[in-house]
Amino acid sequence: MVKITPFKAVRPQRAKAGLVASRPYGEYNEAEMRARLDYNPYSFLHILNPGYKFQHTISGTQKFQLIKNRYLEFKEEDTFIQDENPCFYVYKMESRDLSCCGIIAAASAEDYKNGIIKKHEDTIASREILFKDYVKTVGFNTEPVLLTYKDQPEIQAFLAKIMQQNPEYEFATRQREMHYLWKIDNKAEIEQIQQFFSNMDSIYIADGHHRCASSFLLSQESAKNNENHTGKESYNHFLSYFIPENDLKIYQFRRLITDLNGYSKEDFLIKLDEHFRIENRKLDAYQPEKKHHFKMYLDGEFYSLYLRKTSMNFTDTLSQLDSQILYDLVLKPILGINDLRKDKRINYIPGKRDILEMKKLIDSGEFSVGFGMLPVSISEIKKIADEGLTMPPKSTYIEPKLRSGLTIYEF
Repeated sequence: MVKITPFKAVRPQRAKAGLVASRPYGEYNEAEMRARLDYNPYSFLHILNPGYKFQHTISGTQKFQLIKNRYLEFKEEDTFIQDENPCFYVYKMESRDLSCCGIIAAASAEDYKNGIIKKHEDTIASREILFKDYVKTVGFNTEPVLLTYKDQPEIQAFLAKIMQQNPEYEFATRQREMHYLWKIDNKAEIEQIQQFFSNMDSIYIADGHHRCASSFLLSQESAKNNENHTGKESYNHFLSYFIPENDLKIYQFRRLITDLNGYSKEDFLIKLDEHFRIENRKLDAYQPEKKHHFKMYLDGEFYSLYLRKTSMNFTDTLSQLDSQILYDLVLKPILGINDLRKDKRINYIPGKRDILEMKKLIDSGEFSVGFGMLPVSISEIKKIADEGLTMPPKSTYIEPKLRSGLTIYEF
């Protein structure tokens, strides 16, 4: 039984919604960030980047407190309003290659603890703690966890009926996206939505494993420090977007490694040859077309790596996963990266980004080698989760990525 809870969202006034809403913070380059901050006083980026006001780089707990201060200023200036009654919110997004529609609501930390909200990917311990401390200080969620379920025709029919009404928000962006938001505050409709989800045995995390983990840590810590804990407090829930799995778009993450663990280029290739058939593609940015085929960029050249049949010693679903194969056969035994959650020699780039970004970072000398692979499928994600297994960190990059600042969940 999946629990889904309405909440009193803090959100922009209707006339300012398109100006306030921002893409996820990490998607902006420096020039874009500066332009938004210079020319849009309503952008949510002013909250997320509070040091810009002082032309000073701020980090750590000081930054968290300033984020809270900027947020309170937006409320004091009536840029943000808060709904009087708990609501669900229907959110629809359309772009050139993506169309999705789902429900923004509060998910249950208890469901996460009990495995009703199923995870498929490992998290990085330091980021869990960082996010927990961040949310504890600022007192709100603004970027929903993406939770997915098998398509339910009755839910989609219900949402289609809601979307016949005039939306609360409707705006376009420079990325040629259309965004729509409807508010559901009718008690009978709220109960109907809750009934839909109470009939589900489980639901899956598509994107936001660190946000889930940090929210759970916060709920545990807060409950421990609250003598009158009832389980109904706001810290027992976290902001989420519930979406049918057919609306997801899944990409890979590329892996970048800082060094070759003491090996020369030639010795490293010889090590790889034990498990892979290697082809030097020169400057041809090879794109894998099958599972167990990998892309590699090393010393100014692209390579294709095909897993040898003699190395296909699979024992379960996880061992067949390309990100796990890369870890088991390359990252750990050859490059000496034992703990993907903590090792600072590895970094990740979403596969949606241009391959030239990986090439540029390696050519600059910041990294020595990079790897790419095909994305996982939704069936693989669910099978991993159902078997109680977890993928290596950053095995999936999943869209949609919702705009920040449209519906804020306060603790």
